[in-house]
Amino acid sequence: MLHFNRCQHLKLITQKCFSSVHVKMDKHAWLFLSRTFAFAELRKSWHSTHSLVGDKNIVLMGPPGSGKTTVGKIIGQKLDRCVIDVDDDILEKTWNMKVSKKLQDVGNEQFLEEEGKAVLNMSASGSVISLSGSNPMHDASMWHLKKNGIIIYLDVPLTDIINRLKFMNIKMIVGLNSGTSMKDILKFRRQYYKKWYDARVFCESGATPEEIAEKVLDTVKRYQDVDSETFISTRYVCPKDCQQKVSTKFFSEAVIEGLASDGGLFVPEKEFPKLSSGEWKSLVGATYIERAQILLERCIHPADIPAARLGEMIETAYGENFACSKIAPIRYLSGNQFILELFHGPTGSFKDLSLQLMPHIFAYCIPPGCNYMILVATSGDTGSAVLNAFSHLNKNDKRRIAVITFFPHNGVSDFQKAQIVGSQRENGQAVGVESDFDFCQTAVKRIFNDSDFTGFLIMEYGTILSSANSINWGRLLPQVVYHASAYLDLVNQGFISFGNPVDVCIPTGNFGNILAAVYAKMMGIPFRKFICASNQNRVLTDFIKTGLYDLRERKLTRTFSPSIDILKSSNLERHLYLVANKDGQLMTKLFNQLESQHHFQIEKILVEKLQQDFVADWCSEDECLSAINSTYNTSGYILDPHTAVAKVVADRMQDKTCPVIISSTAHYSKFAPAIMQALKIEEISQTSSSQLYLLGSYNALPPPHEALLERTKHHEKIEYQVCAADVNALKSHVEKQIQIQFIGKVSE
Repeated sequence: MLHFNRCQHLKLITQKCFSSVHVKMDKHAWLFLSRTFAFAELRKSWHSTHSLVGDKNIVLMGPPGSGKTTVGKIIGQKLDRCVIDVDDDILEKTWNMKVSKKLQDVGNEQFLEEEGKAVLNMSASGSVISLSGSNPMHDASMWHLKKNGIIIYLDVPLTDIINRLKFMNIKMIVGLNSGTSMKDILKFRRQYYKKWYDARVFCESGATPEEIAEKVLDTVKRYQDVDSETFISTRYVCPKDCQQKVSTKFFSEAVIEGLASDGGLFVPEKEFPKLSSGEWKSLVGATYIERAQILLERCIHPADIPAARLGEMIETAYGENFACSKIAPIRYLSGNQFILELFHGPTGSFKDLSLQLMPHIFAYCIPPGCNYMILVATSGDTGSAVLNAFSHLNKNDKRRIAVITFFPHNGVSDFQKAQIVGSQRENGQAVGVESDFDFCQTAVKRIFNDSDFTGFLIMEYGTILSSANSINWGRLLPQVVYHASAYLDLVNQGFISFGNPVDVCIPTGNFGNILAAVYAKMMGIPFRKFICASNQNRVLTDFIKTGLYDLRERKLTRTFSPSIDILKSSNLERHLYLVANKDGQLMTKLFNQLESQHHFQIEKILVEKLQQDFVADWCSEDECLSAINSTYNTSGYILDPHTAVAKVVADRMQDKTCPVIISSTAHYSKFAPAIMQALKIEEISQTSSSQLYLLGSYNALPPPHEALLERTKHHEKIEYQVCAADVNALKSHVEKQIQIQFIGKVSE
């Protein structure tokens, strides 16, 4: 599997362990070490087996009318390579008749079989091959082609293909039986194209064959250059005499490690890939799954996750786990405000949008035979979302990947606590901590940075620690999709034309959600202002307004919106790194100062750069409840407290010159007591189920969340662990759970 070749980090981890921990190397350590160097050797084979230099073929695949023949000829001329058109050069010469006549004579099934046999007999090297539209429906011939070539999928919008086929007067293609429309056949065929391609070229409407040919060549170059897309820590400083950057990581390594060894966060070394206006416009009518695959393919190198495999993960994550078929629909609220509903996943919060996908990415990236313990700090919603998501892994992956989620025992809503505890499965444990979220998050970071402890776990139990918080790049990246998708939905629904600016307002605590919107802008979505909405824990609002991040004498306040009850905002570091022109030395200075002195101040020029894109304000508890009440009375829509915080701030900060998208980060059912207080419902029952059913009787929007209603039906008391606010106590829980989860398997 391709991702094994990206596991250089294992060698470094092992070396680090042996140099810093004086523990005898038992059989587990030797086993781990031998696997490590085997993976390093596997990576060397990538260039020799996947390089397109020399005798490799470039194989163009796509539906009839996608331009394979024309584009293939252009590429052949540019590269001075032989061009083979399967229809003209293989099939018609083999059969001594036109392809259309053959299809008419023998019918669909026999045609596919004879077409496949003809391709199996073809031998070519160093050529450009244009397949027929139906070649991908024959497995054996595609494996034959794949052995000695890279398969490029020319993905042309369906409407364009249908129009081209009408113009070409093509009335019959393979699979077009009586009564079946051309549109349905083309949709049916897409499953085969997705199965075989190594890389996709997204062909926007109006692109010329020459432009498509250039994109094919760029795609081949990217595919071939396996070291071109690396990640760096936000705190990395290259020594002046450094001849070779040794601290860069591949995507798979960044996902596996979670947090950089120097305490920084992984970010792409290069800029985000940017889609053209034409490419974005071609995605306007696409589904969420289609948009996700296009965008994530651009951000994840196929050497880390092959495009076809990534597509399978995306379809698994979003196929049946969301109550709304649109996954993250956008709804008109009032004036020029729109609500982006991010709560249709299984646990009712925006965390599902990334966490339903991340475990599949993580499981694919890790090498076989190694155990991983995922540590998560949660302010509420992340805990249940992580436990739910990792419980959906297949049986083999659950044997080697386990989760511990640490949550503030008295710092989440009663429903959130019940949901977190109730989401425990055979590979997931919830631990309440007698402190707040900031302690949980800081403690987890300290555990990661404790080389003695992490090294001990590797050698004693063959287990590596990682994270599923938004500090992990694999968790943050999928969030870019729903921000881009929201803008495209506004275009699709006719509220704006592509290119019109839009503001976004996001309730913000750890800065990950709003940062993902920034990345969507970097990819070409025309967001104008990012409105940061805080509750009474307004450290981010104060920072954006002044440049002073100050935790001195500031205590965390429990509010109606617990998921943003955060004072130490991890992902802010990623954005400051961008604002400061990737100054790793400055990031180290600032965040070390925050740890030791509880404050830092950025220079005026950086404050001005920050304020070019960001505005911020905060919302009191009374204002939050008032917004829930007034919004329901005017529009019949119930906001959860986090969304209400954003609504208050959006009302105050937007300048009315363009639409604003308000991110609704959770379903109101998770905060029923606050909602009932806001709506002045006096007969507040003591049970969550009766509260939710009472709210459901109001026939408000959005409708009740069925998965959350189902959760309230489970009345059994579920056991869970509680520990003191002490890092050593958390470490003890980690080691004990590793023993429970893995020691039986490791000792076999």
